[in-house]
Amino acid sequence: MAWILIIFLILLGGLIAPFGDLLGTKIGKSRFSILQLRPKKTATFITIITGAFISAISIGLLLLVSEEFRQRLFVDIPFLQKTLDESKKALVPLQAERKRLEDKINNKEKELNKLKSNIKEFRRGNVVIKRGQTLFISKVSSNPNIKSDLAKIYNSADRYVQKIVIPSKKELKNILLWKPSDISEIEKVTAKEGDWILLIRSETNVLKGDNFVIVYPELLQNKIIVKKGEVITSEFLGTDGLDFKNINSKIKTLLRKTRDLIKLRGSIANEISTRGDFIKKFRDTLNTNQNAKYRLEVISLKNSKTADPIIVDLNIIKL
Repeated sequence: MAWILIIFLILLGGLIAPFGDLLGTKIGKSRFSILQLRPKKTATFITIITGAFISAISIGLLLLVSEEFRQRLFVDIPFLQKTLDESKKALVPLQAERKRLEDKINNKEKELNKLKSNIKEFRRGNVVIKRGQTLFISKVSSNPNIKSDLAKIYNSADRYVQKIVIPSKKELKNILLWKPSDISEIEKVTAKEGDWILLIRSETNVLKGDNFVIVYPELLQNKIIVKKGEVITSEFLGTDGLDFKNINSKIKTLLRKTRDLIKLRGSIANEISTRGDFIKKFRDTLNTNQNAKYRLEVISLKNSKTADPIIVDLNIIKL
């Protein structure tokens, strides 16, 4: 039905259009005038009327023949207009919500910028204790009064850390925060026979002026790391490496290997103490014989346990 109507409208438009053009031409030639218009403008007016007539007939036929067209024209269009008006009204609160969300985002951005600024301030030196930093070291030996000894250690550590974090505060207070399970574990382990090293470490970064420091313990067995007279590390030096640069490099490498080895054994000493100037000592030895090969040995001068300093000397052996 729709296709027949479309074809009919096309044919009707094709028939009426030449008629309107012919009518306009004849009126123009006959010098006919309407509403005191010039003949030429009268012809144009007639042509326009003819075109409007074609449109009117087309719409009339559509209304007459097509129920769907009548439905869309008289029902759907007002409905769409009403829907559009309702949508505009619904858009108002959505716009308000959008503005509220934008304001919230702006506030969050300001908070983020403030946080970044605070982080920069922390990096400028306000952090007085770093995460994982050892705050206190103490030796613990199992005995009947171990709980009392541990309480004294906790109090000493508390006072020491307070001087770092809030030095201006005169009133003594408990600044360290422990997990009860950690305290119980320390008491359980140290109750056994043996000697221990108790390390108290910081759980987080701590700023100057903070009221609390969260800590956790680390218990190490206080064992012998090196014995007196023990050769800890050694290195060979040939005749082709007896210049000052090579000697200096060899001794530095030897001491670095020594530090790495005692760390692997469980020592918590930060540095190795040396007796005398190793480089000078070796150069003095070379003054007597420069054509020999040598073995350099780093020897411990004392028995050293887990927390004890490591004191070493250099033994130069001519091969």
